[in-house]
Amino acid sequence: MDKISLLQKRKQDLLNAGADIRKDIMALIDEDSFVELSTFSFSKNDFYGEEAQGEGVVTGFATINDYPFYIIAQNPAVLLGGVSKAACEKIEKCLNQAEKASTPVIWLLSSYGVQLGEGVNVLEGLATLILKSSQLKGSVVQYLIVNGEVYGQLSVLAGICDFTYFIDKKSVLAVNSPLVISAANGVNVSKFQVGSAEGLKNANLATFVVKDLGEIKSSIAEITEIISVPVIDSDELNEVIPELDKAPDMASFLKVFDKDTAIELGVGYASELKCYLGRVGGIAVAAVVFEYGTGVELTAQNMRKLKDFAEFASCYGLPYVTFVNSLGIKADLATNNSPVLKEIAEYVSILDCIDAAKISVIYGKAIGLGYTLFAAKSMGYDYSYAFANGKIALFDSVQGAEIEYAGDKKADKAKLAEKYADENSDPVNAAKGGYIDNIIQPSLVKQYLIASLQMLLK
Repeated sequence: MDKISLLQKRKQDLLNAGADIRKDIMALIDEDSFVELSTFSFSKNDFYGEEAQGEGVVTGFATINDYPFYIIAQNPAVLLGGVSKAACEKIEKCLNQAEKASTPVIWLLSSYGVQLGEGVNVLEGLATLILKSSQLKGSVVQYLIVNGEVYGQLSVLAGICDFTYFIDKKSVLAVNSPLVISAANGVNVSKFQVGSAEGLKNANLATFVVKDLGEIKSSIAEITEIISVPVIDSDELNEVIPELDKAPDMASFLKVFDKDTAIELGVGYASELKCYLGRVGGIAVAAVVFEYGTGVELTAQNMRKLKDFAEFASCYGLPYVTFVNSLGIKADLATNNSPVLKEIAEYVSILDCIDAAKISVIYGKAIGLGYTLFAAKSMGYDYSYAFANGKIALFDSVQGAEIEYAGDKKADKAKLAEKYADENSDPVNAAKGGYIDNIIQPSLVKQYLIASLQMLLK
């Protein structure tokens, strides 16, 4: 066979082996924008006696809404997407180029684990690419799509990447296969019970649950626009939100963001805290909204969510805005015997690293540690505002103060009652000490935020 005919045959073999994964790539990107890298990568798996077309992974670069991305897509049609040492080297090459170009990476994963017969070689390869992905965190945004079933060590990438997408009724992620997990626990559970977004609802891994790749394409484009373009023109600079003067709900708070810009992350995990990327007066921000109501109690779970979100804001230079309604640490045995204090300590360390604006708005309660962590000037907040009907205090109630001081025989209950009465929790008292910059009418909060963000832009 002449060389040209051989080339054409090899090309066709590659296209046949990767037809489905290439369709998935095309569903994500701008038309005709994909340029493949390391196309002719072939190795032989001695265990199966088969050639690994393209090493079972397609890599290259493309655009989404004209923004560039590097693509790493596992091809489950080749040896079930099994990972090999050669595949790891191909992926590492793509990651190195993404780092050099400071260009985001999109992973499409679908794999039953490592290729049999690879031995320790593939473990070294996995170590290399897991470390490389970790090293990119904070400098290159990484999007991970669970594009089928993902088992084995590559699942670690879901804990590294900035955004992880689960496709409803398709995505399954687990370090061990569901069969192994079922056998080890003596129960018969389906793969979706083990590794779907619902099955992993306590793992804080699923940033988004979507219906298809088209929805992912739109989401990536929206996020990239916010991260890549810090400021755009806005006609919402003087907006008033009358609903906030009443009992505010989440729909009211969403109006603080410019229209159709708020993107909620991690919807299914610790839902009492809402984490948003969006724009306020055209300025890109990362914002936390504590659930409206009696006040959010801090746990290891919701502090982990906050910590991860604050780290993202720090890595990519986003202003960090917190709408506070917190009672401090939850008072129960489970929370007391949890890593909550470790999570808080790490959150404080990350908060200190945020170089962009840090703004706090106490719209509900800021009680004890709920004030210290999320509003205190000494914690590094540039501006701290409070709604006129907000509450700032050491304890949430007279009863709380009495319980705290129950063992103190010198404690005067009458004086405690006077000190912790609602009228003495008025934020004006904190403002008198210079700790709150302004007591504001809730409906005007967006105007105050825009003014503060504009002053602190870097």
